Amino acid sequence: MTLLTINELNKKFISKNGETHALKDIDMTVERGELVTIIGPSGCGKSTLLKIIAGLDTEVSGTVTIDGQEVSGPSIDKGFIFQEPRLFPWHTVEKNIAANFSLKNKDVKAEVAALIKLVKLDGFSKSYPRELSGGMAQRAAIARALLRNPKVLLLDEPFGALDAFTRTHMQDALLNIWQENKTTMLFVTHDLDEAIYLGNKVVIMNARPGSIQKVVDINLTYPRKKTDNAFQSYRQQILQEFEKTEQSNQPLQAVIGGRPL
Repeated sequence: MTLLTINELNKKFISKNGETHALKDIDMTVERGELVTIIGPSGCGKSTLLKIIAGLDTEVSGTVTIDGQEVSGPSIDKGFIFQEPRLFPWHTVEKNIAANFSLKNKDVKAEVAALIKLVKLDGFSKSYPRELSGGMAQRAAIARALLRNPKVLLLDEPFGALDAFTRTHMQDALLNIWQENKTTMLFVTHDLDEAIYLGNKVVIMNARPGSIQKVVDINLTYPRKKTDNAFQSYRQQILQEFEKTEQSNQPLQAVIGGRPL
């Protein structure tokens, strides 16, 4: 069943230097429960697209609907995870997750405890952000977003600031959360391997103006192995799509985690 529908979405930025067409004629659907990854060169509008879906930017033409309701602004049915966790340093993990809800409410406290277990932060509920690793802090941020039971969770390069080992661990942690919670997710990344490893489908974007070049369904079972022939076949297929476009001046390494071919 379709949860998210985007029709003829266009976004322009106006400045003293003129007009920039950031997104052009975006058409996309996302099914309920899917984990969709979005990849493309820097400046192609990936983050702008997420902000529009979240209702953080409404000065657009075209429509974005979630469950048949047109997005007109921020709401609790859309969770947003940034590259940095943005936790309150003066609150413990459980208070950060609860945020504006009171832990004195038994139902809230029970749900927070369940989410702490889900994101594997058992034993850290009373810890402060300064006592957490980067990956642990990001898991707390994900739990905070999930407490609102959003219809869609939007993740804007949430693992981009993490080291390679922690990033790999967080990819598996996110898959575990997604499989257990069934939350629809849209995940922006610059890393091609990450996009294939996580996604049911990979949305490939062009730049200048940002548009969707192709959507590739990833028909691989979980857990996935990046060294498998089938995984590498998808990798080559998507790389070929990037090589076709002449719209981006970004080096190809910008979409494969900075690794040389």
